[in-house]
Amino acid sequence: MGKSAATKQAMVVFGALALGWAAIELAFKPFLDKVRAAMDRSDPAHDPDDVVADAARKSPADGEAGADD
Repeated sequence: MGKSAATKQAMVVFGALALGWAAIELAFKPFLDKVRAAMDRSDPAHDPDDVVADAARKSPADGEAGADD
């Protein structure tokens, strides 16, 4: 009987944490999008030319087939 109560309690805590995370993501979405975009731009290992080259190489008609080439 103790394991069942512990499992229920763990599931309630996990559910509350998931709900809290989702609420924070939804409430601060515009701010978080700006922060994530700024972090992407500030990555020193990120080469913007690679993104442009990948987009130009892959056309919408190719789908995922061009990724293996």
